[in-house]
Amino acid sequence: MPGSEPGWYERFIRRVQWIILALGLTGAVSLSFARGIRNGAAFLIGAVISFSSFWGWQKVVDGLGGNPRQRGRIFFVLRLITLVAVAWVIIKYLQLNVAAAAMGLLVSGAAVVVELIYEMIYAS
Repeated sequence: MPGSEPGWYERFIRRVQWIILALGLTGAVSLSFARGIRNGAAFLIGAVISFSSFWGWQKVVDGLGGNPRQRGRIFFVLRLITLVAVAWVIIKYLQLNVAAAAMGLLVSGAAVVVELIYEMIYAS
């Protein structure tokens, strides 16, 4: 069973992070060529927010384990609110496509699905 192997979780997280990076960049470049640079930039901003959300949830899960680092929940929430506010200002100021940014937000979910399919095919 893959979950019981030592280091499985770390490898899983590392692969998901690489898949998020690949999907985000590929989607941004593809959308830039198909619909213009503004749509590609909006998708990339959504992918960055998606990655930071994944990273934040990873820290929450890590905190449930043995020796959690004591960082306040307030710090986590403020960081997320700040990131979303900055992205919103960038999208509004540059007049980027909100739908493209919303599609970028789905990148981490897609990366987890791709990783699960990889595990089902290649797990031994």
